[in-house]
Amino acid sequence: MHSSNITEEFQSKSFGTFEKEDLHPDVSTAHDLAYEYTKNFLNIRKSRMNSIALLGQPGCGKTHLLMAVSNNLIKRGIEVIYFPWVEGWTEICEDYKLMPERVRRLQRAEVLFIDDVYKGRDEPTKTQREQFFAIVNYRYMENLPMLISSERTIAEMCQFDEAVGSRINEMCRDYKAIINKNMELNRRLK
Repeated sequence: MHSSNITEEFQSKSFGTFEKEDLHPDVSTAHDLAYEYTKNFLNIRKSRMNSIALLGQPGCGKTHLLMAVSNNLIKRGIEVIYFPWVEGWTEICEDYKLMPERVRRLQRAEVLFIDDVYKGRDEPTKTQREQFFAIVNYRYMENLPMLISSERTIAEMCQFDEAVGSRINEMCRDYKAIINKNMELNRRLK
């Protein structure tokens, strides 16, 4: 658990702690998809379509659900590395000498959870674009699973880098939920 970069608070996230009362159908679909992905993980982990993406509205539980998946996998002895987009890139770019080692760790993790992909800027930096492609492409070529949360859709990701967006789309084809943007779904605003 320590090497996963998952904070103590996020270690408590589970399907049981996810508030299921009065769920919008999009959020209910995301919940069910994440739960099904967790159940089927061992059967699909080495296949091309072994990843999950929860995309769309902020504050509706995407991170909670993928953290529930992560915690479940860790409890089963599967390594998960958590990479929060903004903080992760800040850390990677702090010391360019360590960048290859840090990127390699993300490339080779048994499971990689990238939270809030393309968050924080109108568009990613050149370094983010290049290194994110290196991470996604390696994982795509090696059939290594990713858990992806983002406010961006696949089409929006493709505007930054079609190769990245299309690889994520293919890897998440069977496990992709889009929560349409609607501020009423943002639980943090209630």
